[in-house]
Parts: sequence; structure tokens; C-alpha cells
Amino acid sequence: MRTRWMATLAAGVLAAALVGGLAGAADPVLLRVRVFPGVHNLAIFAGQARGIFAKYGVQVELEFTPNSQALRDGLAAGAFEVAHAAVDNAVAMVETAGADVVVVVGGDSSMNQLFVQPEVRSIIDLMGKTVIVDAPNTAYALQLKKILLKHGLKAGQHYTVKPIGGTFQRAAAMREHKEYAATMLYPPYSIVAEREGLRSLGLAVKMLGPYQATAGFVRRSWAQANASTLERYLQGYVGALRWVLAPANRDETIALLAQRLKLDPDVAAATYAHAVDPAGGLTPDARLDLEGFRNVLALRAELEGQWGGQPPAPERYYDPQYYRRALAALGP
Repeated sequence: MRTRWMATLAAGVLAAALVGGLAGAADPVLLRVRVFPGVHNLAIFAGQARGIFAKYGVQVELEFTPNSQALRDGLAAGAFEVAHAAVDNAVAMVETAGADVVVVVGGDSSMNQLFVQPEVRSIIDLMGKTVIVDAPNTAYALQLKKILLKHGLKAGQHYTVKPIGGTFQRAAAMREHKEYAATMLYPPYSIVAEREGLRSLGLAVKMLGPYQATAGFVRRSWAQANASTLERYLQGYVGALRWVLAPANRDETIALLAQRLKLDPDVAAATYAHAVDPAGGLTPDARLDLEGFRNVLALRAELEGQWGGQPPAPERYYDPQYYRRALAALGP
């Protein structure tokens, strides 16, 4: 009797697993994801190309955003479910637009460098010049302002800040308009810019210290209502990132970069080298750097005067529960 009962139970469990598996395979959940073009999207590229998201029952529809305002407005309006961009965009959505969004995963420290026109020999040479940014009051614009402030240059007083758009747009603008003296660039656009004659004055994290740049964020109400879907997306994201960072997958990853970002093979290879650099590339398992996040908030408090100059704790904007459950389910 016990044997027959166990056999019946096993058959039932197997049938349920098969039905569940077939249902997940036949009907993956569509997630619309918006990002800026760049190397920080490698995990998403690989997750799509290698079927890693599909393994967790998720279909990712990826689209590039032209600028941070479009990304913030689109997420707030529910035009897509997940955004991966500089974490300061999530803070700005909460503090200036009243949008209830929450950060759910990290990514990288930006790999940003301060690039200038060839005739600019030092930061002090930017006196009286025009620097270009995306949105003038968030993220990498604040990085740029702080770097210049450390050398005595104040925005609006010693130089002009002009909004242009995302990194890829700013890289093109620096090539086409020599009056634009400086901007922040990350790979692959920093690599192309240097080969075209622009000069790097250094890495942002070496000038400013730890910095949480790219992070994934969603509307809090959507996360609460779709926790399982979000966690499966995060499993796919982290799993794909592990695949990308594995040395055995180097050549395939470089080819994927070249294809998705339309890069020459040598530029793709140099971009990959930045991505896997343990000192400043993609953060293993996309962990959020809380110290880096504190520095992001400190920059906003100092340069924008927010919170009376006293930044809040990162936990105000970050909810790790979805990431923790995803990581536990994914395993080592």
C-alpha cells in the first residue's frame, strides 16, 4: 500500500512539474525593460541571446532610451516595467516627481571618465567653457560638477552646463561641436572618443571615491503585485551576468557586444576588458554598493541642496527582499 501511495504521489508531483514547466515555457511573462546603450547592459544582452531569461519564464523586450527624462517619465507612466540606469534617476523620481519607485538590484560604478577636447590640458582649463550633460541635476552631471568643484570651478559661475542627452549622444556632440569642452563618458563611447582624439582626465571613481551608478528600479506597487515575476527576472539577470563574467565565454561575449552595440571587433574587445575588470567593471552578481549609494546621495545633498544638505539613508530607496530571494533561489 505504501509503495503504491508513494508511486501515485511521485506521479502526481511529476505531472504537476511537467504542467507547470510547459505552462512557463509556453507562456513566458513579458517584461518591458528600458536602458541607455552601453556595456552595462551585457547581462541583458546575454540573457536574451542565451535563453537565460526564458529559462525562468521571462521574455525581455529591451529598448534604448534617448535620455533620462524620457526614461523617468516612461517608468512613472507604466510604459515599461523595469529601468536600468544611474541610480540617482530613481532618487530624482521619488524626490522631485513624487513617483514611488524602488531600487531592486545594482550593476556597476559607471566606468565613467571625464573627457575633454584635445586642447584642454587640465580641469582648470575648463574655466569659461561649456560642458555637456544629460539631465543637469542628476547622476553623471553631478559627478562632473563635483569633480570641477574640487578644483574651484562652480557651475553657472565659472562654466556653462548644457543638457544634450545620453552618453552616446554626448559622445557624438563632442565630436561635432568643438565648443563643447567636457563630458562624462563610459565604454564603449569612452574608448571610441579616445581613439578619435579626445582626452581623458581620469576615472570618476578615482576622483570621487565609491559610486553606485547603474541600478535596476521599478514602481514599488508593481513590485509588490508581481514579486514572483520580478524575482524570476532577477534570477535571469544575475545568471546571465555570471555567464558574461566567466572567462570561458569571452569570445562569445565580445561578439555579442559587437552585434548589439554595432562596434568594431577591436572596440568590442576593449569594452569587454573594462566590463570584466575586477577593479571597476560590472559588479559580480549585480550587488548594490551601499557605500557608493551613500556617496550618490551625498552629492545630491551638497550640489542640489536637497534634504537640507543632510542625505537620507540608501534604504529609503532600496528594497533588497526581491534580490535576496532571487539569489537564494539561483544558488551559487
